[in-house]
Amino acid sequence: MIKQSIFGRIAQLAKANINALIDAAEDPQKMLDQMVRDYTENIREAEAAVAQTIGSLRLLEQDHAEDVQEAREWGNKALAASNKAEEFRAAGRGSEADKFDNLAKVALQRQIQYETEAKGAEPQIQAQTEVVEKLKDGLNKMRGKLQELSNKRDELNARQKTVQAQAQVQDALKAFDVLDPTSEVSRFEDKIRREEARVLGQQELAASSLDAQFESLEELGQQTEVEARLAALKSRSAERIVSSEEV
Repeated sequence: MIKQSIFGRIAQLAKANINALIDAAEDPQKMLDQMVRDYTENIREAEAAVAQTIGSLRLLEQDHAEDVQEAREWGNKALAASNKAEEFRAAGRGSEADKFDNLAKVALQRQIQYETEAKGAEPQIQAQTEVVEKLKDGLNKMRGKLQELSNKRDELNARQKTVQAQAQVQDALKAFDVLDPTSEVSRFEDKIRREEARVLGQQELAASSLDAQFESLEELGQQTEVEARLAALKSRSAERIVSSEEV
């Protein structure tokens, strides 16, 4: 069950299309954060299970090596007992030769027993080795997928911060856009223009009043000159009358 669970997670990770998942997510940032946490936990559990599987394989290999060594040693013992039996048989000591032949048979039986156990363990060791290799490969894929997720999350974080910074800059520029009638600067400029227009109006009004005053002065000057000339005419007329009377 543990192996099947690990293989299932590895297969799910290998088939995961991160871009498709991001497109379908309402909040890609939260989705990626959760996926990173989930896959990190999956990897941790998988590593523990793989380590246990590797440990079991190593025990099988040790038992197999011990069985092979035992078979070899019992084979040597059988050979030694058989050689000793031949020596006794050549010396005419048949009973002792039969004794060592029996010992050789016992040793051969032990050899066969350990060889059988070693041979029986080999398919299991081979199968377990294949499982371990697949699990190791699956773990590497899971780590690669986790790195891909982390990179994608960091990329989205950076892009989001860039977008936020750009939005702040645009907002700041808009606040000082003199062409924006809703901006503070535009309203301040409009206020100044109205004040300038008021001052121009006052100046124009003052200029009009001054012109009128000068026109009054000119008319007064003309009247004064007329009176002066009239007085001169009267003076000359009086002088002529006086002169006539004297004659």
